Amino acid sequence: MALGTRAPRRLLHLPAGSCLLLLLLLLLLLCGQLGGGQKKKENLLAEKVEQLMEWSSRRSVIRMNGDKFRRFVKAPPRNYSVIVMFTALQPQRQCSVCRQANEEYQVLANSWRYSSAFSNKLFFTIVDYDEGADVFQQLNMNSAPTFMHFPPKGKPKRADTFDLQRIGFAAEQLAKWIADRTDVHIRVFRPPNYSGTIALALLVSLVGGLLYLRRNNLEFIYNKTGWAMAALCVVFAMTSGQMWNHIRGPPYAHKNPQNGQVSYIHGSSQAQFVAESHIILLLNAAITMGMVLLNEAATSKGDVGKRRIICLVGLGLVVFFFSFLLSIFRSKYHGYPYSFLIK
Repeated sequence: MALGTRAPRRLLHLPAGSCLLLLLLLLLLLCGQLGGGQKKKENLLAEKVEQLMEWSSRRSVIRMNGDKFRRFVKAPPRNYSVIVMFTALQPQRQCSVCRQANEEYQVLANSWRYSSAFSNKLFFTIVDYDEGADVFQQLNMNSAPTFMHFPPKGKPKRADTFDLQRIGFAAEQLAKWIADRTDVHIRVFRPPNYSGTIALALLVSLVGGLLYLRRNNLEFIYNKTGWAMAALCVVFAMTSGQMWNHIRGPPYAHKNPQNGQVSYIHGSSQAQFVAESHIILLLNAAITMGMVLLNEAATSKGDVGKRRIICLVGLGLVVFFFSFLLSIFRSKYHGYPYSFLIK
């Protein structure tokens, strides 16, 4: 029993030098593992950047599926920013706005690819729904097109999603947003488009030929009705927001991918669709026509019954289409209290 009680008290005593040597070996082993892990990270990062640069040399916009997206965009390590366009370009998707946005996106990516400032700090990619549906599900994305910025570190913030509905998808607007998120400034260069010059030349030729053929009778130039119609067309185009569309490049309409419902009127007062401009133009034209008929009924000296019919038709046009116009205004400016006939 005495031997049994003394056995646990026997301790293994090592020299102090051996303890220091053992501790030093452990530290060297730990540093070696850390250094190896760091080197492995650097090699992986260099591999990813080299691959992205190779793809960019072939195409300004890199097409990605789910695996490529997770490896090059989501997974660390990364020291580069990625702009991703989520879209649906296949014909069966019937997304016309996707094709329009893709054209602007290609212009922007080409401007960056062939600029002197091009570097491996920014890459442009695209994920099509038919090639990466799992990516859309992973990000809970249910509409297209959508532009997102994935920063070198951390997760994307709210501002890293481009507000396409409010700003539009013009290449210049995308470039401003990218500069704000990445400090990379891209000067948009558009290839020469001679269609406008050709159209202007044809118009000038047509007008010149018409004047030449009617050179002996130019009274039509002084036709007040013709000039009034031309002036009204310009007014209708400008008051319907055509210039805003030209500057911002909004989509023609919006199709909800969940139920397929198409919206022609934007729900915000800060944006509009191209179709919305056409609707407003027609409504303004109908109201103007009604006012012209009312003026004609009041000033003409024809049959009283005919003038009464013209007056009723003009009044009906003004009342109905102005009510319709006011209802659209109420739907965009939420809280507007007034309505007339149509709510």
